[in-house]
Amino acid sequence: MRLALYQPDIPQNTGTIVRLCACFGVPLDIIEPCGFTFTDKQLARAAMDYAPIADIRRHTSWEAFETEVADRLVLLTTQAAVAHIATDFRRDDILLLGSESAGVPDDVHARADLRVRIPMASGARSLNVAVAAGIVLAEALRQTQAFPDMERG
Repeated sequence: MRLALYQPDIPQNTGTIVRLCACFGVPLDIIEPCGFTFTDKQLARAAMDYAPIADIRRHTSWEAFETEVADRLVLLTTQAAVAHIATDFRRDDILLLGSESAGVPDDVHARADLRVRIPMASGARSLNVAVAAGIVLAEALRQTQAFPDMERG
């Protein structure tokens, strides 16, 4: 299981996702360009001291990322018909989240093997990207029994 961010805009969200991935032992792919300098102080503050223990791979472009993608690409999008809780996740899934301001372009949307959404109350547009990442990643890890320390129950 991996998490991938497509051209993230907000360093605080990226830092939170770095921390999420570090805590769950899930590798993180960051597809550039980012809307901030990757070494930005806000990113470091949001990631706290988790960045050194996170497995982060940076990709200079979507094309560079795509050449390395062999696993199933699962796009989290408000435009999906399938809810994340109705999805059968696999251990080799790459959960892809779009940028906060624009999501992903049509070609990236079309490239996804599966598109999932988080059910929300009527009238709600979307969740914060870091919150969405946590919700779907937790469900995927639960289904695949891939949470760290599963033996502790």
